[in-house]
Amino acid sequence: MSRALKDLLYEQVARVGKALSSPKRLEILELLAQGEKTVELLANEAAIDMKLASAHLRVLKESRLVESRRDGRYIAYRLSGEDVASLWTKLHVVATEHLIELQVALDGIVSGPERLTAETRLSLLDKARSGDVVVLDVRPEPEYLSAHLPHARSIPLAELESRLAELPRDKEIVAYCRGPFCLMSAEAVALLNTYGYRASKIGDGVAEWATAGLPVQTEN
Repeated sequence: MSRALKDLLYEQVARVGKALSSPKRLEILELLAQGEKTVELLANEAAIDMKLASAHLRVLKESRLVESRRDGRYIAYRLSGEDVASLWTKLHVVATEHLIELQVALDGIVSGPERLTAETRLSLLDKARSGDVVVLDVRPEPEYLSAHLPHARSIPLAELESRLAELPRDKEIVAYCRGPFCLMSAEAVALLNTYGYRASKIGDGVAEWATAGLPVQTEN
């Protein structure tokens, strides 16, 4: 009986591990860590068709990692708890620490995003609060409204070039997006540098910031 009970316990935990075993399901979790999204939006942003997106979401829902609600004609999904976002964050941190292939791939993202420590996160927070740096959120606006880093300014990547005049030229700009695997901040930095701005990017997104125990802001 003791062996059977132990096997059952590990089997239940393994349900979560199986749900995390797909690259696309991990990407969906990262997208949902930015806020609630419909199946249509998730399919578009993960570059998969609706049928496959629905299948992945069904697996995540069966493992209790996501929840859904009907919104008129659409079904919207969200993470079942902040701990799920933290699980994704800790998973990619461990993978980055131990997989040289992942480290090399990250370094290929325009020399890689800066990986913040507890000290540098607090330093960035202080600089943003005092106005010494501009923290720039280049994600789509609904994600910014759902949650964003403290004192961050929202200019989605698609609008950045047309809104450059809103950014000061005499201050450093620190861009971020959905996390270390997100390419939007790298594109933003390249664009800003082209126009003569002093810009850099960080690997943190909202999930990484919250997992570190730091506050995030919402506009909703």
